Amino acid sequence: MKPQAIRLAPGNLIPNNPRFPLLLYRGVLKGDDRAAGFEVLFGRNGWGNMWRNGVYPFHHYHSKTHEALGFAIGSATLMVGGPTGLKIEIHAGDAAVLPAGTGHCRSSASSDFLVVGAYPAGADYDLCRDEPTPEQMKRIEDLAAPITDPVTGGSGGLIALWR
Repeated sequence: MKPQAIRLAPGNLIPNNPRFPLLLYRGVLKGDDRAAGFEVLFGRNGWGNMWRNGVYPFHHYHSKTHEALGFAIGSATLMVGGPTGLKIEIHAGDAAVLPAGTGHCRSSASSDFLVVGAYPAGADYDLCRDEPTPEQMKRIEDLAAPITDPVTGGSGGLIALWR
């Protein structure tokens, strides 16, 4: 399964990632319980510290880790890259891998919208809304690519596109 790679330019408040593109996978999972399916898939591929919720309705990014999002139920329009970024339509069964620093925000969503989030090797995440500090920028720039892709495992995806 080959993802769409989306490069995002840095903004004033949202740094985005200078090295790695956002990866968008379409139609990863089908079936009735996609939330459990994403949890199994992400866990099998070494991604943990999982949660079930939505996407915040404000622009934010994470400076300590990359993030996987599995869209389990419903649909949404997300703004990625910050206030002047790109709108993407998301549907149940899709997944995204956001490199550290990537801005994301929910613009609109169906009432049943549900997301499974996960982080490489179960890393802890931070929630950043302000212009990045020099320390945060260095952390984003220096953060290595994970050893596995949350969707494809040990080959393809970020293994091919983030090296």
